[in-house]
Amino acid sequence: MVVKFKDCCAVKPSQPTWQGCLTLSEWDQVGLITHVPTIYFYKPDHNFVTSSDTIANTLKDSLSRALVTFYPLAGRLHWIGGGRLELDCNAVGVRFIEAESSSKLDDFGDFSPSPEYHYLIPTLDYTLPIHELPILLVQLTTFKCGGVSLSLTISHAVVDGQSALHFISEWARLARGEPIEVMPFLDRKVFQALNIPAGSATLGLDHSEFNHPPFLLGQADNIEERKKKTTVAMLSLTKDQVEKLKRMANEGTNCNNSDTKRAYTRYESVAGHIWRCASKARDHKNEQPTAMGVCVDSRNRMQPPLPQGYFGNATFDVIATSLAGDLVTKPLGYASSRIREAIEKVTNDYVLSAIDNLRNQPDLTRFQDLHALGSDQGPFYGNPNLGVVSWLTLPLYGLDFGWGKEIYMGPGTHDFDGDSLILPSPDGNGSATVALCLQVAHMDAFKKHFYEDII
Repeated sequence: MVVKFKDCCAVKPSQPTWQGCLTLSEWDQVGLITHVPTIYFYKPDHNFVTSSDTIANTLKDSLSRALVTFYPLAGRLHWIGGGRLELDCNAVGVRFIEAESSSKLDDFGDFSPSPEYHYLIPTLDYTLPIHELPILLVQLTTFKCGGVSLSLTISHAVVDGQSALHFISEWARLARGEPIEVMPFLDRKVFQALNIPAGSATLGLDHSEFNHPPFLLGQADNIEERKKKTTVAMLSLTKDQVEKLKRMANEGTNCNNSDTKRAYTRYESVAGHIWRCASKARDHKNEQPTAMGVCVDSRNRMQPPLPQGYFGNATFDVIATSLAGDLVTKPLGYASSRIREAIEKVTNDYVLSAIDNLRNQPDLTRFQDLHALGSDQGPFYGNPNLGVVSWLTLPLYGLDFGWGKEIYMGPGTHDFDGDSLILPSPDGNGSATVALCLQVAHMDAFKKHFYEDII
């Protein structure tokens, strides 16, 4: 694919905004703190006749107005010592890139991620000081057929998926000439205000999610595993296959799970299936410890719940653990039970305890995923581990800036071993798609088990 870059500019808020340093919560500063990409493809309706310049101007104008309300996205991060960050709300702006390609949308087939995506998504040079990196980058690429792609990459140190999609949807509303529907709640001090009473039982809770996940047996680190070549696959599950996995997970109730009243969810069932297939494909020994990272939204698990529109990171990473032998020899319900157990840890007291734990850490670096920065430090969810993030309940689809809804939305590029996402069907028919990155040596075997094990 040949992509020609036409223009690059900084889009700033259209009106003066509050300026100063915004204190980040503990959740903002642990886990993934680099940028996360998404991409949308559009094929404007034949009744919508406009030039690419008009589309670009519409996007830039509405973006500048959106940044008045969502002004943290126009700022920059700064290290302040101890592996901690703060957000300088300085209105420096968002990087907006315009590009064009001689390719056509039909050339992308089913839009499965490919190396060509790298030309369509903004890249960052993480060797630069962090205060020189935009929080948000946008790229508009126009294709020969008149279609366009809109890609965004946004700092996970500033927002989680729920907040990122909140911003994108409100930006689209402004582009359509509509007012903002849900104002963002920007005060991160809502977490700083959470204090644990002296002598509280929460102080004794175990926080295994702060420990590094296990290494392969016989290895003292994961440096060699980090170096291995990876590949990405988009694996589709029909509604019948999803329902079959749920039935498999819920067969019997003696699956190391005390809660037998509530059936395992779509996520617990599909994620358990992914975890089992990964251990099989990686040919783990029975005694190999393995961990699965689970991302839990704490917004409604807090007492009281976080304010509507809370804009930041409110997702909490926990880990499900098992021996590989147990995963692959026991029924699917066992894997789902381990995942359920990890999710149900995330109560109000557990979150308060975790916040207290992080506040008392002299340095947060060991809790940060810095792999994209070229670091071998921080948690690694590649072999023998993986992370399975659910986008099943996020408002992913129907992003209309005024020229119709997207024909495809995807997670962009992700090339770290063990990264996976579960996406719902765009038409809500109960099917799902798993976006998965594994080492090249393991992918074929994974695909085989992924489909053959649904019996």
